[in-house]
Amino acid sequence: MSRINSNLGSMVAQRVLASQNMDLSKTLSRLSTGLRINRGADDPAGLIASENLRAEKTAINAAMTNAERAEQVVNVAEGGLQEISSMLVEMQGLVGSMANEAGVSKEEKEANQLQIDSILQTIDRIANSTSFQGIKLLNGNFDYTLSNEDSAVLNDVQVNSAKLSDAAGSNIRVDVTLVDSASTGTVYLLDNGGTLSANGDGQVTFEIAGSQGTQQFTFASGTTNADVVDAINTFSEAIGASASLSGAEIRIDSGEYGSDQFVRVKQLSTNGGSSYVSSAGNGAAVSEYKGSGVDAEVNVNGIRATTDGLTARVSSEGFDVKISLTGAYAGNGAAGGTSTFYVTGGGADFNLGPSVNLSNKVSLGIETVTTGNLGSNSDGFLDSLKAGGTANVVNGDLSKAQGVIEDAIKQVSSMRGRLGAFQKNTVGSTISSLSIALENTSAAESSIRDADFAKETANLTRAQILSQAATQALSLANSQPQAVLSLLR
Repeated sequence: MSRINSNLGSMVAQRVLASQNMDLSKTLSRLSTGLRINRGADDPAGLIASENLRAEKTAINAAMTNAERAEQVVNVAEGGLQEISSMLVEMQGLVGSMANEAGVSKEEKEANQLQIDSILQTIDRIANSTSFQGIKLLNGNFDYTLSNEDSAVLNDVQVNSAKLSDAAGSNIRVDVTLVDSASTGTVYLLDNGGTLSANGDGQVTFEIAGSQGTQQFTFASGTTNADVVDAINTFSEAIGASASLSGAEIRIDSGEYGSDQFVRVKQLSTNGGSSYVSSAGNGAAVSEYKGSGVDAEVNVNGIRATTDGLTARVSSEGFDVKISLTGAYAGNGAAGGTSTFYVTGGGADFNLGPSVNLSNKVSLGIETVTTGNLGSNSDGFLDSLKAGGTANVVNGDLSKAQGVIEDAIKQVSSMRGRLGAFQKNTVGSTISSLSIALENTSAAESSIRDADFAKETANLTRAQILSQAATQALSLANSQPQAVLSLLR
């Protein structure tokens, strides 16, 4: 059949050529971009999956940047603390040298006091100047704020970490419940008519040992209990124990509470067979007894705390608190009491996960390290060592000064340890984990979206050949109707 109005062969060739050119265009687009999916039509489901994976990669990269920034902040803070720690050690040496009073002149004491004053001023300056991008780090800017503290029960509260919601007015309630009270190590010297050796002649010798040392005491027959107490208390610092009258008896207690504290009393001479040492008032007399202290048992928000004397600590995910109890939580009859306070704000917050939510939030408390805050409520603070302070080295209490410095050194060292643990275990592990997650997410996104060049080059060769063949076929189909002209001759 010969028709010229409808060239079906040409129409078929045009359709095939258009299809081959479309395939050739797709292949060229994939080879030029390196992507298998350049638009939604290429693979709708694959596009959705790959875009989600791209978003996850971006979030992971942001989290890695946050973690690295957190590490930089900690480095700056730790650098300031390191310098403060060095100055505290130097100051400890100055105080120790002043204890040699017989060989130190007044002028030398005053010169050392000037050095101590300069160190204290420098510590305050470092605390107020250590910053990251203008944000102060050691002046209490990142310390937690508390409310409803009962000073009659809680001597000191140190919050190291607390995750607070971003919602307005959010807080963390902390319930401190005493399960069993702490106690000192205790030994009694029994009543014998209000005096020692009342039934005999001569003298009685005791050896009293505590956490700080040992001392022997020899009392003549007829020495009153009050005089015995005064004699023991004269050496209370050297022994680490103190004596008091308990009714008609003598009670000797360790200087502090807890299982590390003890008092041991040994009667070295019995004077006619009389023994005075006992484990309890009106108890059986023995020649030697050691009384050990007991740590308090404390629950914090229902979690059994790790305790040391009157100090309790609970550390869990998102909440780390250290609490020092007062003497109201020691002795008998205090068990079962509960004190409640609230963490209302503060802390340095870092988001170390791909998602911005509370589970990926890490909060770190950085305490104030000024001289008015380094130390403790019980022993005093560092500013008491300044000129005119109760622990100055010219005419102050050197034992107190040394104790305050030791507390400050421990406090700063503890902060450096916490920051180091945060940097190594939290930030370091997070960066490693995020790096692995980024690798796996990138691999998943690549397998969906990236072009396979071996496959696409083969497709390019095929598409080029088919396109050329379709072009040749179209040319032949277009020339076929010309054969009709031969019938008109």
